[in-house]
Amino acid sequence: MTTLTAMPKYEIYKDSGVESLGEIPRLWSTHRFRYIFSFGKGLTITKENLHEAGVPCVNYGEVHSKFGFELDLSKHTLKCVNEKYLDSNPKSLLSVGDFVFADTSEDIEGSGNFTQLVSEGLVFAGYHTVVAKPIKGNNNRYIAYVLDSHSYRRQIWKAVKGVKVFSITKTMLKNTHMWLPHASEQTAIANFLDKKTTQIDEAISIKKNQIFLLKEHKQIIIQKTVTQGLNPNVPMKDSGVDWIGKIPAHWKVRRVKHLFRLVMEPSEKNNSHELLSVYTSIGVKPRRELEERGNKASTTDGYWLVRKGDIVVNKLLAWMGAIGISDYDGVTSPAYDILRSKVELNGYFYHLLFRSSFCSSELKRHSRGIMDMRLRLYFDRFGVVEVPYPPITEQNEIINQIHSKMAIINEGIDKLQQQIKNLKEYKTTLINSAVIGKIKVA
Repeated sequence: MTTLTAMPKYEIYKDSGVESLGEIPRLWSTHRFRYIFSFGKGLTITKENLHEAGVPCVNYGEVHSKFGFELDLSKHTLKCVNEKYLDSNPKSLLSVGDFVFADTSEDIEGSGNFTQLVSEGLVFAGYHTVVAKPIKGNNNRYIAYVLDSHSYRRQIWKAVKGVKVFSITKTMLKNTHMWLPHASEQTAIANFLDKKTTQIDEAISIKKNQIFLLKEHKQIIIQKTVTQGLNPNVPMKDSGVDWIGKIPAHWKVRRVKHLFRLVMEPSEKNNSHELLSVYTSIGVKPRRELEERGNKASTTDGYWLVRKGDIVVNKLLAWMGAIGISDYDGVTSPAYDILRSKVELNGYFYHLLFRSSFCSSELKRHSRGIMDMRLRLYFDRFGVVEVPYPPITEQNEIINQIHSKMAIINEGIDKLQQQIKNLKEYKTTLINSAVIGKIKVA
């Protein structure tokens, strides 16, 4: 990546008059948003008005989560509204180049999120949106990069008001400033950023795929080791359990209920125990570490006590990986099951086994419910699941070796994630520097 300090600059700069912007190239001009756009209005509808067929409709949820600042109907699938809206609300139809802002956000950083229609076709702006239609004469792609830049977004972040939800309005947008070079220079900047951001996105995609492969390798190591052990030369036998397959001949197979007992110890009143939750991605953690805003229990009186080494089971999501060993003393919701060992075992061995992708199908098979998202794994069914039971010394050896291997793989994943973070930061800085004239690309 070329460092920004090594890129050429403009010869003369001037004060832009915009606090969040600072200086801009001498020949550039600043304009209020109101003089660059006219405004449209999205449909006054709710989620209940959305269907699989009809006229596509982009709503604030898609603006925040799906398309970035590009909406291409040939690539992106939208929910639809009834065709009757074509007659009653034609002004809510979008044209190519129109910008659709989400008018609410759950965090201030999302305030100002938008998408731009870049393909032909009938599509409506939907609920909780503000539609900005660019007046001809500017390069819409350049405008999109400006709207996505931190120098522009800081104006939005300063103006929005809210506590749990942050809202933007047409008036707020109208009063923001934008900065424009000559049209030909706008095109050159947009083309430069298209090329560079594509290269950055491709590099990020490669690194994400490398992370995926490393995580897949972790699962392969876990699956092989917790079912076959460490010594590839030991005699093997059929476990008699389809999902496990062959195991070392000296291992045993036991039902979960013979290894663990279900414990239900209610906590005392007015307790100050650590509130724990179990997550599909990371297992059991103190809730305060991950959910600083909201979702806090008003009281934990009567919650189940958890001891270090217990297995905590989210009955609703266990088959998706929401199960694991607790490294903490604390309490957890009565909606969870607490399993405590009744024989000598290494809890981390079963932590890895229960959370593994190959075990999830067996947990799902024993879960009850009318649909996937309502499936619950109750202990009367979990207890009959058959699992490997190696000698305790071997369990300990397996965990030590897995932890050593996982540490090396996790270090590689951490490095890749840091590289991705650096690339994203570089991309953000590059866009901002190009659209405010800190670097000269034309």
